[in-house]
This record gives sequence, C-alpha cells and structure tokens, in this order.
Amino acid sequence: MAKIGELRDLSADDLTQRLTELDDQLFRLRLQASMGQDASAGKIAGVRKDIARARTLLQEKRAAGAGA
Repeated sequence: MAKIGELRDLSADDLTQRLTELDDQLFRLRLQASMGQDASAGKIAGVRKDIARARTLLQEKRAAGAGA
C-alpha cells in the first residue's frame, strides 16, 4: 500500500499513470480470485484504497490547477 505522502509528491501525469497501474493490478487480483487462486481479500482492499487515494489527490490537483 502506498502512503499518502508518497502519492502527494507525484505530478498529475504520474498519478494518472499510477492509477492505470493500480486499476490493472485490481483487475488481475479479481481475476485470480474468480479462478480460485490465492488472491486475499486484504490485497484487493489495499489496492482499492490506493486507487481511492490516487483519485482523490488527482482531483485535488486538478481543482488547484483550475483555481489558480
């Protein structure tokens, strides 16, 4: 799981890229879980929280850029 401070240091483009990677990771974990492989619920929940953090920070950065 990524710390919020680590994500805050990223630019908007880097956050977008990170969000794409996290979405892909979540897809793979869900696929593994549906196939009966070991994809723990904790990993899935952690990735979902990271996605939420990244989306929130990206929204904040976009709002700050529009307000400037």
